[in-house]
Amino acid sequence: MKIKEINVWKADLELTRPYTIAFKTVSAVENVLVELVAENGLTGIGAGNPSKEVVGEALSSTWAALQPENLEWLKGRDLREYQLLCEELAVKFPKNPAARAALDIALHDLFSKYLGVPLVSFLGQQLKELPTSITIGIKNVAETVEEAEEYVGRGFTHLKVKTGETVEQDLERLVKLREVFGQKVTIRIDANQGYTATDLETFCARSANLNIELIEQPLKAANIDDLRALPAAVKDLVAADESLLSPYDAFKLASAPRACGIFNIKLMKCGGVYAARQIATVANLSDIDLMWGCNDESIVSISAALHAAFSCANTKYIDLDGSLDLARDVVSGGFTIENGIMRPNGKIGLGVERLAELV
Repeated sequence: MKIKEINVWKADLELTRPYTIAFKTVSAVENVLVELVAENGLTGIGAGNPSKEVVGEALSSTWAALQPENLEWLKGRDLREYQLLCEELAVKFPKNPAARAALDIALHDLFSKYLGVPLVSFLGQQLKELPTSITIGIKNVAETVEEAEEYVGRGFTHLKVKTGETVEQDLERLVKLREVFGQKVTIRIDANQGYTATDLETFCARSANLNIELIEQPLKAANIDDLRALPAAVKDLVAADESLLSPYDAFKLASAPRACGIFNIKLMKCGGVYAARQIATVANLSDIDLMWGCNDESIVSISAALHAAFSCANTKYIDLDGSLDLARDVVSGGFTIENGIMRPNGKIGLGVERLAELV
């Protein structure tokens, strides 16, 4: 079955709740969407939402990469060669992981539809459900508690709190959350490269009684050797994010002495499901747990990440709340979520349905 047509368009999806992290405030989500059309009429959809701060790719670069003249090589190709096509994406678009992700996700959606199964079934489903964390940006104590109360009221049990300004301010917010909610909620933090190694050790020592589940990317992305030098108990809590952009980075982080105990895989960093599962294999062979994260993204790419996550037995954490605060999206479906627990919806491919009126 051959690929007959490729459609590409943009969607600017506003957030219902803008938020602040260590280096920016986000109020809208810029996406590039890709639709692959097979000769029998089947379609596959993919989405790319680049992160310039993390991978150096702006939306304009993603859009330029996905222009028709750069996609001619894919037209007429046999979908049954999809693994080869996924490998070729890395060669064709070496500096555009979001562009790769959009095409990779569309290929996976289309191929699993061709097989007539959900993507997670094709990949080999290992997990049925997991609770996702939901993110609280950098706010003052009162605003942090107010937002947490809203999420807990909606049934969420796992909160990810953005930190990284100062250890004192971060601890003040987290202590208050424990005072208000006790052990009813699981707390993760994401410092977004905001700490030094000294800050991190101080934070861990002073937060020992707060039962923090994990600490995402506490140090600058390049400071891998500083992570390696940390005590094992601290490293085990660390989830590498901005330090982990590719399977090659996974090998570096996992090499002895390993730099972290958790890999945070994001499709927009590594270029899609195919590369993400390569990273997952490195993690599995290195006794490293998996966390699957996201940017603010369409249900399209969130669903792809969920399917990939549930195909890996070493997936222990998901942070796939990126579509929950969108004021609108280009598709519906993809997954179910109840009291913060996410599951694929059981439909073929990604399980999404395109909303034509919103493209």
